[in-house]
Amino acid sequence: MRSFDQRSHSYLGYVLRINGACGDQTGEFLIAVGEGAHKKHQFQTGMKIKGQSVRVDDPRKETAAFYKTIGLNLVKAAEGNGPIGPPFRGAPPDLETYRRRGHRRLDTRTYDSKCTTCIWGCCMPVEMIIDQWNPSKKQYWFETFCYGPKSCPFYWPGSVRKVPGRKGMSYTEEDWVDEDSTAHRGPDD
Repeated sequence: MRSFDQRSHSYLGYVLRINGACGDQTGEFLIAVGEGAHKKHQFQTGMKIKGQSVRVDDPRKETAAFYKTIGLNLVKAAEGNGPIGPPFRGAPPDLETYRRRGHRRLDTRTYDSKCTTCIWGCCMPVEMIIDQWNPSKKQYWFETFCYGPKSCPFYWPGSVRKVPGRKGMSYTEEDWVDEDSTAHRGPDD
């Protein structure tokens, strides 16, 4: 959530990129699962799973097309851990680890081309309150972030983000915001 120069994050769960079938359609799907489901199954690249989900109510507020996933069953476990990275694979950590690590802005093209399979790459829906004196005035967009090692050779921040405000004003989120968010980490953590 953003309101001019203020931002906050809610970590609700994980989004799985599924290559398979959903109803009578086949292809690639983004499906949201809760933290409890991830804790139980430790989702990672190469697994085969089965379950039921419903379409999201408001696609402006979700990166996934499906959510409220239930009845998850592991059909086939992942084989090995795969390459060490980047992109970093394996089972993602718990949501508190992401919150604790802090994130940096990630260029959307870099995310799309190199980071969609990385456990540290993230695309989040953003709800923006344009006028804090009239909080019903909102806009929505998606932002991409990296929670990974600062030394990752794939990382590219892209341009600074400009957040709209009331009466045509805007706030530019400079690089120092990301630097501050991750100042407690070294280059390889």
